[in-house]
Amino acid sequence: VQLQASGGGSVQPGGSLRLSCTASRFDYYAIGWIRQAPGKEREGVSCISTSDGLPYYTDSVKGRFTISRGAAKNTVYLQMSSLRPEDTAVYYCATIHRGDYDCLMSYEYDNWGQGTLVTVSS
Repeated sequence: VQLQASGGGSVQPGGSLRLSCTASRFDYYAIGWIRQAPGKEREGVSCISTSDGLPYYTDSVKGRFTISRGAAKNTVYLQMSSLRPEDTAVYYCATIHRGDYDCLMSYEYDNWGQGTLVTVSS
C-alpha cells in the first residue's frame, strides 16, 4: 500500500492544520498518524481501526485532534486544533497489516508514507 500524506506547514500556537493521507488501496487493519519530534522517538498520535471503526488518541492530543475518514475509505484526515509548540514534529501516515495490535504504538506499523512537517511557533 502506498501512502501519500500532505497538509503540513507552519502555524502559530493556538492555530489549526489538517493533514490528509491517501492510501493506494484499502487492505489494512488500521491506519494512523505517528509523529517524530527532533531528538525524540516516534510517538503514535491517533489511529482508526478497521475492525471497530473507532478513533484512538494519545492523551496529549485528546480534545484537540480529530481523526476521520473520507467518503472514500482509503483517505484519512487529522484535524489538529489548539496547536502547541510541543506538537512540532514530522507527521507520518502509516498502516498496519496484521491483526492483534495496538494502533497507538508506532512499532505496530509495517507500512509508512513520507512524512509531512508541522511547525508550531510564534
